[in-house]
Amino acid sequence: MHQQFTEIIYLIQQSRNKAIKAVNVELINLYWNIGAYIKQKISVAEWGDKTVDELAQFIQKNNPELKGFNQRGLYRMIQFYETYANVEFVSPVVRQIQHADNQYDKIVSPVVTQFEFLPQDITKTILVQLSWTNNLIIFSRCKTEEEREFYLRLTIKEKYSKRELERQINSAVFERTIISNSKLPETLKEINAGFTNAFKDSYIFDFLNLPEPFNESDLKKGLIHQMKKFILELGKDYLFIAEEHTLQVGNSDFYVDLLFYHRGLQCLVAFELKAHKFKPEHLGKLNFYLEALDRDMKKSNENPSIGILLCKDKDSEVVKYALSRSLSPTMVAEYQTQLPDKRLLQQKLHEMFENENSPI
Repeated sequence: MHQQFTEIIYLIQQSRNKAIKAVNVELINLYWNIGAYIKQKISVAEWGDKTVDELAQFIQKNNPELKGFNQRGLYRMIQFYETYANVEFVSPVVRQIQHADNQYDKIVSPVVTQFEFLPQDITKTILVQLSWTNNLIIFSRCKTEEEREFYLRLTIKEKYSKRELERQINSAVFERTIISNSKLPETLKEINAGFTNAFKDSYIFDFLNLPEPFNESDLKKGLIHQMKKFILELGKDYLFIAEEHTLQVGNSDFYVDLLFYHRGLQCLVAFELKAHKFKPEHLGKLNFYLEALDRDMKKSNENPSIGILLCKDKDSEVVKYALSRSLSPTMVAEYQTQLPDKRLLQQKLHEMFENENSPI
């Protein structure tokens, strides 16, 4: 009997995986078509940059439930189309690697012999086998056609998550493979993950306008939400701007957990919450965020942005302030006077993590 029950579970999982895959295919197809449409309008000078901005505003006004179609999202769809519109695989570099060492062929087997893009047959191409997030990482970070093809095939073969794909690019696997002209590193082991993991992508759930049934970041989001309410309770000088505020630097996105404006200090205040032990690089990243805020958001009459880092490990809470080096000692003292007291923040952190297993 248990064997029969197991077969039913298998049928359920199989259908679910097919459904997720189908949704991803439609999503990539949609983004491709939107990018192609806008690109064509711009190419014949029928549309300009202002028109694209107006389109984003129109969508937000008339269909606010649709996510990912803001100005930045629309331009990325255009970039997606432009990147691959005239590409044909397999590339000379890949053929060179395959000829030099057939180990590459074993690890990154060709998925298609030709990369032809037409709106009606995009579902047959290599792109729909990746989530939009992974596609976005590859076409925004890879500089050449050969490098893009390499990571497209590798991600499909290894079923890489966003984090693993970024790790491979950061470690320059493509460059090292080209230089060594040999097999890929031993660390590239096969990941036995189904389509549920391969397409665990927030874009899919935004596209369907449905809440994600499970998200590994739910806990942190809940803690951030609690912290937001706590900061607003500290005083009327804090004006809330955004939760998980997006900073676009080059072709990459970074996210500030909480962004406020402080009326008394006349500056932006960024809060970062880490659900683990403090590491020195956390402050470096926070300072990077502050630099981006000062360059892209701070107005000329405002003071330099400041950041507050909140960390929690097993035994203690850590609160650190990131203050601009351009501030005078007097200004630093004034900032620290008006910022939330470290002891209060530590106490709140402790309370939040004490209740981390309760519903948020």
